This record gives sequence, C-alpha cells and structure tokens, in this order.
Amino acid sequence: MSVKVGFIGLGAMGWPMAAHLARRGVLATVYNRTRTRAVRFASEFGIRAAETLIELGHRTEVAILCVSADEDVLELCRELRLYLRPGSLVIDCSTVAPATAREAARILATETIGFCDAPVTGGVEGAREGRLSVLLGGSEDDAARARPILECFAKRITHLGPVGSGQAAKAVNQVMVAGIAEAVCEALALAERLGLPAEQLLPALSAGAAQSWFLEKRGESMLRREFAQGFKAALLAKDLAIVERLGQELGIRLSLVEQAIADYRRLIALGHGEEDISALIRLKAGEAASP
Repeated sequence: MSVKVGFIGLGAMGWPMAAHLARRGVLATVYNRTRTRAVRFASEFGIRAAETLIELGHRTEVAILCVSADEDVLELCRELRLYLRPGSLVIDCSTVAPATAREAARILATETIGFCDAPVTGGVEGAREGRLSVLLGGSEDDAARARPILECFAKRITHLGPVGSGQAAKAVNQVMVAGIAEAVCEALALAERLGLPAEQLLPALSAGAAQSWFLEKRGESMLRREFAQGFKAALLAKDLAIVERLGQELGIRLSLVEQAIADYRRLIALGHGEEDISALIRLKAGEAASP
C-alpha cells in the first residue's frame, strides 16, 4: 500500500495496532495526548511523532483514532476536518455510541472527508497478535478503502452497514463480554469456596460447553489475583453505559447490563477501575469491602 496513515491514541490497544501498521510500512506518523508516549513509539519504530494534529493532518491521507471517550472522538474530528485534505478518510477504532459515529461522519463530510466506525474486539492479546475482529460501519466505498489498512492488525473485518453499524455491533459485543465475565467470575469464586484444584478444573471446563475466550485467557490469572493486563474495568463500565442508553432509547430493559454496571461501578469506587475486568472476582468472592 502507498497510502500514508496517521494514528491517534497509543493506549493499551492503540500501541500494538499502530505497531502492526508501522511494520507494514504504511504508518507515517503518530499522535498521542501524552507526547512522551508518542515520542517513545516513534523512536522504537523509526517514524515521526507529530507535535500537533495540524502536522498529522498534513502528512497523512488516512487518520485512525483509538481513544476512550465520545467527546474525544468528536473533538478530534472537528480538528481533523480543518487539516486533512478533501478525499481523506478517518477510521475510528474507539468504542463510542452509534450516534457519536454518525455525528463524527457528519462533521467530516462538511469537508468531503470520509468516515468509518471500526471498533475492534479481541482484547490486548488480539491487538498484539494482529488477530482482532473489526466491526465496520460506513459506505461501501469508504469500507473498501479502509479494509486493506485494517487488515494490518485484524484477522476478520465485517462490514455491517452504514456509519454507526459498527458501534451498534460493538454494543452487542459488550453485553456478551459483560455477561461472560459475570458468569465466569461468579463460577470460579464458587470453585474456590468448594476447594476445587484450579490446575485440573480449568482445563476440564475449557474442554466442554463452558469454554470461552475469557475463561481461557483470564481464568488462571484471576485465581492468582493478577489483574494488571487486559481490558480495564472502568472502560467496560463506560461501554456498558452506552449500551444502557441504547436500551432506553429502544424501550427495552437489559437486566444483565444493569447488574454489570452496578458491579463495575462498585469496583471503581473501591479503587479497582484500572484493573482488568476479571477483577470482578473480588466482588463475587466477597473480598471487596463497601466503599
């Protein structure tokens, strides 16, 4: 590919995603709110750390966003429309509301800049291994332009419809993630109380109907009470709040989401918001005192 890509947001997911782009030779520059992180990335991969969004816009044809909050996405799009050339493309890999994706597309369209919402799933491990699943929303043309770039860090790219469709699918994904976490954490807390040996139990469960990515990747570490790696509890709580609002707009009750939000907000109040979502076992095991 001869396209020049700029990447904005070098967090736990963004760093390895950008690294795959750099290794494929398509990454021109990176930008991060904490500039020292961008400088470190640029030094490691031999590219340029943009000092401003103006510089990034002038050096790239495609800008990829991987940030945390809806307003961050909208503010970046408001700025990028001033600096990217008409005909450029913005690909947002953040997790935000479908309405935010549609508003971002509207903002960029005023300067004839394309937009795709492309949230990812697969965890930090999937980002490192280049095996993410991308839930893609956007026009047929913009999706086709985005695909070869996304293939640098994805094993599967599914175009689900117009702008906002990717974020709608990510909302569905996060309900499943939360539900599986609730079940696995509660089950393993029960296993601990029953005195079952983890070394024999986990492989046995993973060989049967209870098998899941979360059990495989987080079962052993949560039983060791190791929560430094993975998807932060505070971020899942943020994502589930988006899902809850969607449910309200649609007039449906999502009882599992309500329970998960309550649990993760309690974890956050207890000071565990920066830990992996498997820290939920603290509550299920009765270890977390009331804040």
